[in-house]
Amino acid sequence: MIGNGESMDIILKLKEELNVEKWQVEAAVKLIDEGNTIPFISRYRKEATGSLNDEELRNLHERLGYLRNLEEKKEQVIGSIEEQGKMTEELKAKIMAAETLVVVEDLYRPYRPKRKTRAGVAREKGLEGLAEYILKQEAEAPVLTEAEKYVSEEKEVADAAAALQGAKDIIAEMISDEADYRIFIRNLTMEEGKLTGTARDEKAQSVYEMYYDYEEPVKKAAGHRILALNRGENEKFLTVKVAAPVERILQYLGKKVITKDNEYTAPILREVTEDAYERLIAPAIEREIRNELTEKAEDGAISVFGKNLEQLLLQPPIAGKVVLGWDPAFRTGCKLAVVDATGKVLDTKVIYPTAPQNKVTESKAELKRLIKKYGVSLISVGNGTASRESEQVIVELIKELDTPVQYVIVNEAGASVYSASKLATEEFPNFDVGQRSAASIARRLQDPLAELVKIDPKSIGVGQYQHDMNQKKLGEALGGVVEDCVNKVGVDLNTASASLLEYISGISKTVARNIVDYREKNGRFSSRAQLLSVPKLGPKAYEQCAGFLRIPDGDNPLDATSVHPESYEAARKLLDKLGLTMEDVRLSWKKAVRQGSAGQSGGGKAGTVKGTPGGANDARGAAGSAGGKKAGQQRIVIRNTSTAMGKALAAAMGGMTLEAGNEREKSTAGGSQTPIPASVSRAIIEAHIALSLNR
Repeated sequence: MIGNGESMDIILKLKEELNVEKWQVEAAVKLIDEGNTIPFISRYRKEATGSLNDEELRNLHERLGYLRNLEEKKEQVIGSIEEQGKMTEELKAKIMAAETLVVVEDLYRPYRPKRKTRAGVAREKGLEGLAEYILKQEAEAPVLTEAEKYVSEEKEVADAAAALQGAKDIIAEMISDEADYRIFIRNLTMEEGKLTGTARDEKAQSVYEMYYDYEEPVKKAAGHRILALNRGENEKFLTVKVAAPVERILQYLGKKVITKDNEYTAPILREVTEDAYERLIAPAIEREIRNELTEKAEDGAISVFGKNLEQLLLQPPIAGKVVLGWDPAFRTGCKLAVVDATGKVLDTKVIYPTAPQNKVTESKAELKRLIKKYGVSLISVGNGTASRESEQVIVELIKELDTPVQYVIVNEAGASVYSASKLATEEFPNFDVGQRSAASIARRLQDPLAELVKIDPKSIGVGQYQHDMNQKKLGEALGGVVEDCVNKVGVDLNTASASLLEYISGISKTVARNIVDYREKNGRFSSRAQLLSVPKLGPKAYEQCAGFLRIPDGDNPLDATSVHPESYEAARKLLDKLGLTMEDVRLSWKKAVRQGSAGQSGGGKAGTVKGTPGGANDARGAAGSAGGKKAGQQRIVIRNTSTAMGKALAAAMGGMTLEAGNEREKSTAGGSQTPIPASVSRAIIEAHIALSLNR
């Protein structure tokens, strides 16, 4: 796709839009065309793309699709006009130079097959000649005199006035179809037009009252106000218009159309330009501008929704805790579910501490029994109806307990959607929706990512107006965010659910289900290579997914890391150069996991390197889990961070202090066998990217 001239234009356009180098765009486009996924390219092809991140790559992918569609549309339009025998070199050059689909449509408008219009009917009656006569602007007598020649009973032209009206309709359509006129009018309206909102009923009370007498320049209208106006219009509270600078537009059209000061044709053409604008051009331009404003507002909102969703998904997991999930309610009672450290539901119960029952004493007694029986140390409370009343009961309960218990208010958005879903029914066939919801609330505290991926991203509640968006575009964008988050963290191949696996690069829903079935039939995976035995998971899918699937206790310690199997040999060479072995990697990794567990059980923040119950493998705390340097520990010193190796290793070391010197040589020269910090081992195994540069 890169070899021909048109594709090169696309490459250059993307280079300018994204403000990156041409070779980066070429490499990214080539990798995308080869079927590689965005997470795979972002993580494992940094050397090819110049370290473009997943957000940059998704923007590139989206724009690449748009620009290729634009090129296809140009080819279709040129082909259609050439078939009509109306193509000129000037027109072809304009079409080829067009940078948006809107401009291409403007240029194609005069040649597009039209439905039946007033101008079309007039042409069928043979009135095009009269229209051309008027446009010449050389009349020496009233135009009605010329129009008499076109009166025909056979063609249903009753009189000269009817003939003149038909000619006017033809000229109006010709003016409307002129691409240059439309482009000027659209740009002028965007620059000087006003966006207005008025009340359909000024006495009606609504949340849109601030827009009952609203006016703002189109170019300054903020996205959230545009979305609010659209919703108010859809709900029949508002009338929204784009007020264009009509006088300036008519002056422009008059200068373009009326080229001669002819006393007989000038008044007619002035009338025709007004009709062309008011009847044909203005409604279309207003519609296009409203659509463009809405599209930009939606894009901005979807971007915000994506960031909100990312923050929800990447909340640090709280592993190693027995959690009591609490789904609050009034009349139907508060549903409880006790979930162990692996995510397994141990017990469920319904209590009634809130109105109208107010059985607080009985509820506290039941809670104390559950906490003592299962060793509950954390209560996860949904933030829905009756959350505040439930919180008051929990605060009183904690004061009465002789063991330390904490509680957390959890966003329960989407819990009801999940609890009624087919997936929840398969997971908890013997539970009702309330019990499933309580279990989900507990699990989303233990591992937000693993639990939230079970819910349609649009149901999580990521922002205002999300239901007013283009749902296809919203779904694709939020799906991309979930995919990026899951692949950024990685998953435990032996515990991940099918709903989590399907977001892994290169894995479809069918393959995700096949992985789980294979695991249930053959037992735990001990090697990433076993994935090739999973039905429908071929070499290409394996290449895309392998690096994101982790096996903490596998045969090869690198299977527990983000090092891709294609780089295992490079990683071994690097370890050999540093005098380290695979066993060092295994021991350091296990030590990091133990330290992470100890930190969490001691009340520290979650986020250490640990396979969590839902299968998400959060590596964010790896560098910090090793703690500060201890006396006698071996240190890896980076001398030159300007080299590719130095940069990669420095980045992988996660913020460790870099010191110039030769301490490692001194240490090894003395023959001392000192422990290797977990963060250093992680740095070593992730620095394979530097060696990949030599591939």
